[in-house]
Formats: sequence, C-alpha cells, structure tokens
Amino acid sequence: MSCQPKSIFKVYNWLHSNHSCLLCDEPGDQPLPICLACERDLPWLLTGCRVCAEPLGGPDLTCGRCLRRTPSFQRVEAPWRYAFPVVTLITRFKHQANWPFGRLLGELLARHLLDAHQNGLPRPELLLPVPLARRRQRRRGFNQAALLARWLGRNLHTPWKEDWLQRPLETDAQQALDARARQRNLRQAFALSPRAAVEGRHIALVDDVLTTGATCEALARLLRQAGAVRVDVYCLARTPRPEAGLQC
Repeated sequence: MSCQPKSIFKVYNWLHSNHSCLLCDEPGDQPLPICLACERDLPWLLTGCRVCAEPLGGPDLTCGRCLRRTPSFQRVEAPWRYAFPVVTLITRFKHQANWPFGRLLGELLARHLLDAHQNGLPRPELLLPVPLARRRQRRRGFNQAALLARWLGRNLHTPWKEDWLQRPLETDAQQALDARARQRNLRQAFALSPRAAVEGRHIALVDDVLTTGATCEALARLLRQAGAVRVDVYCLARTPRPEAGLQC
C-alpha cells in the first residue's frame, strides 16, 4: 500500500509556491505556506528535558522521570509543545489525510533538525518510522510516521527504511491509556524485520507526537538489544505531563 497521495508532486510544488498562509490565509511571505507571524506564534518548545523533551520550566534540565530511569533512547528532538494550533494541524494530517498540513510540519521539523545538527546534535545514519498495526494502517490508509520519515530523509539526505520495524500484534490505541497501561499494552508488540541491519548504527525513530514515551522506549530497547549504538527520537510535538495541569 502506498503511503503517498497520487498528487504528491502537486502537493510539493504547492508547498513551495507563492501562496497564502495555511493558518491565517494571508498572503505568504516565505517559501513555505506559513507566514512569519503565524510561524512565530506556534507553540515552540523552548525549555524541555534534555533527554525526553518533556516541557519544563527552565533550560538545560533533566526531568525527574529520566533521572529516575534512563531511557533506552538518547535524545528526543521536537520543535513544538502539543498545543494549538499544532494539535489541529497534526489531527487534520493524521486523521483527515490533509497532506499539505503534514508536509508543512515535516518541512519545519526538517529545518529544526538541520539547525540542531549544525549545533552539535549527532546526525543519524538511518531514519525508522514508528510502525502502525496492519489493521489500523488499512483503516487509516497510510502511516503518518512513514510519510514524515520520507520527507525528513529527503531534506536531511538521510536514508530511511519503512519496513524494518514491524508491529505484528494488534494492540489497543495508546491515546486512551495511562502511562502504566501504555507500557503493558506494548509488551511484545514490536519486532524487527529479518533484513533489518541495525547493529553498530545510529538510528533515529520518527513519529508525530511523543506523549509518555512508552512506544519509543519499547522500540529503542528493541533496537539497542539488536546492536544499535544510539537511538534518537524525532517527532513533531511533545506533550506535557497531564499532572502538571497542562492538558492537551
């Protein structure tokens, strides 16, 4: 099943033409379909945990969860908090197949990552999208993480493999579960393809939103057990802790 719309080149050309901002419909003032004012008003994640990117009150801090137990992944890179209007853009991309919104977010994420790499973040050798269970992907028609990995790979000049990580078990949707239930839900949920060659490599997982980190923790642990030397996570947005009073 193809994860790209048939009009992908039209979508790409439209994103890079001179047109209106997707958020406010005002005339565009830069190559991407978002005006500078709307881009500045996005919920940029300026102070997050240096490991998992959980929004915190100050810079260069590590959250209590990561201090208590070091994750299997090395670092999460996310440009935004999961808040309006990023929530709406991701929802319309993910659940309504609104390709231009997804492509815009992917382009902005690539810009964020290029800047991070120029400022010392190690570049991965390979991008791997977080897999969807087959039934869920058939129902949705595509895997949004796979699309993001393709768009990032082309912008970052980094190879990607859409079928090396697999999700053979049909598990409950993570959104309705708390952190502990998410961990139980993901036991034995993932597998590596027999042709996945991850030993000795620096891998970056790609997803749309990181909430508790349970999915990426399970995948990073699987990759590390298979010999990956480092696993990072690239995603569009990071949610704050619900108990912090910042519900998304």
